Amino acid sequence: MENRKAPTFALSIAAIVIGVALFKQIDFQAFKVEKPALSIIYLATLVFILYVLIKEGKKRKQ
Repeated sequence: MENRKAPTFALSIAAIVIGVALFKQIDFQAFKVEKPALSIIYLATLVFILYVLIKEGKKRKQ
């Protein structure tokens, strides 16, 4: 049980860091992003991490 908590915690921290970085890239006044290619990579990574976290959460519940 203890072995499964570490990856979830690490992925949660990574999701927060990537989410903040993505949020900083967006200019809400002009609805533009600073670096579009980097923002796409951030978004894809964030979606993947959230998918893994949700999948692990559902697996733990069962």
